[in-house]
Amino acid sequence: MLYEDEGVRTDAGYVVKVPVRWSDMDVFAHINHARMVTLIEEARIPWLFYDGRPTADLRRGCVVADLHVKYRQQVRHDEGPIVVTMFVEKVRAVDFVVGYEVRPDAASPTDKPAVTATTQLVAFDVDAQRLRRLTPDEREYLESFRRTSGTGA
Repeated sequence: MLYEDEGVRTDAGYVVKVPVRWSDMDVFAHINHARMVTLIEEARIPWLFYDGRPTADLRRGCVVADLHVKYRQQVRHDEGPIVVTMFVEKVRAVDFVVGYEVRPDAASPTDKPAVTATTQLVAFDVDAQRLRRLTPDEREYLESFRRTSGTGA
């Protein structure tokens, strides 16, 4: 996956532009639900999993325990790339909840998001096949993106 950009930290969270592919579109030229889930998953990669991030080790073991997506407006294929703002709603010992706001490329960052979502991500030790605690560095990085008002997803 080639990203429009690698993202940037803002007051609202971590913002990434994700290209919309032809295959992401449904018969009505909207972004298909399953593809939207994939696109927000892809947005997390430069924020959490790139080398040099305190959370980079999560790429070796991080599972989705819960996912909620709300569509507030249509997002059409020709409105891409989508702009995904990500932030943290909650951090606990082994898991954290990421909030997402998805907007078409032409939207202002202050416009209501077209899509809101949350995922509960759990740190997992693949070799031991069990949950693992987040490290202090992982927790500190995640907490730096903490937002108290959620997405409403």
